[in-house]
Amino acid sequence: MCALANQRSEARYNCAVPVEGKEGSVFDRTKTLDISRHGIGFLSSHPIGINQKIALEIVIKPNTEPVMVIGVVKWVRKLDGTSDQYRVGMVFSEVIAGSSTRLDKYLTSKRWE
Repeated sequence: MCALANQRSEARYNCAVPVEGKEGSVFDRTKTLDISRHGIGFLSSHPIGINQKIALEIVIKPNTEPVMVIGVVKWVRKLDGTSDQYRVGMVFSEVIAGSSTRLDKYLTSKRWE
């Protein structure tokens, strides 16, 4: 379930869902934490390089067309303690398929919460 997260320069929505990724890849055992109109945050078991570009297919609501974006990793932080998890912040640099208007509509719609 996704819900409005803390307020920053733009609305972020908590959205803790697993990410489908190839076993052994950077997205193996990864889950999203939050999403906004310009980026996404997630937890990963693998460190990811700063400025790495990654193609993402975002499906916010079941039975809807996904939005394809290119994301650029802006920061990576290892979680405190003995955890081998990394908190990753990524911004969307390009919308490939779908539109940013449709992404905005999904994120501002109360229907998907």
